[in-house]
Amino acid sequence: MPPDSMNIQVSSTTKDTANLDSWKDAWLASPGPRTFSEHLNLFLKGVAMGTADIVPGVSGGTIAFITGIYESLLNAISSIKGKLILHAIRLNFKKALSEIHLCFLVTLVSGIALAVISTAHLMHFLLTEHPVQTWSIFFGLITASILVVGHSIKNRFSNFPALMLGTLLAYGITGLIPLHTPEAPWFIFFSGMVAICAMILPGLSGSFILLILGKYAFITAALRNPLLLGNLEIILIFCAGCLIGILGFSRVLRYGLARWHDYTLAVLTGIMIGSMRKVWPWKITLESQIIRGKEHVLREENVWPLIDAELGIALLLMGTGFVLVLILDKMSKYRAEG
Repeated sequence: MPPDSMNIQVSSTTKDTANLDSWKDAWLASPGPRTFSEHLNLFLKGVAMGTADIVPGVSGGTIAFITGIYESLLNAISSIKGKLILHAIRLNFKKALSEIHLCFLVTLVSGIALAVISTAHLMHFLLTEHPVQTWSIFFGLITASILVVGHSIKNRFSNFPALMLGTLLAYGITGLIPLHTPEAPWFIFFSGMVAICAMILPGLSGSFILLILGKYAFITAALRNPLLLGNLEIILIFCAGCLIGILGFSRVLRYGLARWHDYTLAVLTGIMIGSMRKVWPWKITLESQIIRGKEHVLREENVWPLIDAELGIALLLMGTGFVLVLILDKMSKYRAEG
């Protein structure tokens, strides 16, 4: 796994927040990147995460793992806590601003948002018109990530059960058939909690989890007309579930990495291995559903490829994705040593 170099910046840039004379002071007291190159580097990682989140079955958490900012991301999300709300209630907004990793989150989320807005149509086109080639790149990326992250696990034999646990969990989830579920507020809230947790787990997609829970069409339909009273209620309940889910689950992951680092890392690596079932390039669709003019696959079956020119191109693209991760890993290690 590439060294989490942003952790160094996040932890070392925290300033004394006792005297905050301006909004600029509060912003600078917020942990995160400082130089233009650091902002640009983190922004581009956000773009990569946003692009991955568009692809069903691929998680932005996987890209965070590949680019070495996963633990920094968890730390930044976990910085949003009760003390922040207390400062806001007391109208001490500058103090509240300095408490969270806002520099990190704003830069990263800006990249994610830009990618979601600008590349959604491109990724839909590639997945529709060139599915094998597109999935091949992601297959190569994730394969190399598994090797890089797995190499950083110490005592691999003793952590093998954790690896198998993550593998079986992800393999089982990616093969689930969508359910018919209630539209009650409690289940909408629950769906938000589960979907957002999947988004920060490497290998699992939040949109795919919503499809399994039978709530993808329901939530996206509400988002189409958010100002309608009924839809606004659905969106607020769903967002509340997302907020509680990501704040709670990020702390669980952060605690796991701090207390049982290798064991937690083995589970996360196993999740990436199990999710390979979803990103296998050659598959046939068994059941699908048209949602707002787009086809969403509900069930599919992986098949072996034919030996032809397309296979050669796919293998070349797999190799390209594989080598790209190795280059990123070397660059991260070089920056950490420098």
